[in-house]
Amino acid sequence: QVQLVESGGGLVQPGGSLRLSCAASGFTFSSYAMRWYRQAPGKDRELVAFIAAAGGSTNYVDSVKGRFTISRDNAKNTVYLQMNSLKPEDTAVYYCNAYRSRGITYNYWGQGTQVTVSS
Repeated sequence: QVQLVESGGGLVQPGGSLRLSCAASGFTFSSYAMRWYRQAPGKDRELVAFIAAAGGSTNYVDSVKGRFTISRDNAKNTVYLQMNSLKPEDTAVYYCNAYRSRGITYNYWGQGTQVTVSS
């Protein structure tokens, strides 16, 4: 059974930091690219960060470049999102996504974790 379980969300003041984790099970984690998405109330889901299966390539949406860092530990089947210098506009539900496309596309989602940036 495929599972992606996010943790680490919460309430933080502007300028603060949070580290999100996503623990994966039920599939070959090291063969999947991993992505973090977020969805704010009334807005579409947005791709925030991407990391390749081997971990050598990353990419970020412009609004988080220089503040967020995605990383993965294939030995622990876990992907992380380190979020620094948080802003109120970062408030959203953050979702972990596992993606692989080799003829057949596989796309798995976590349940999401709430991040609220407010004073």
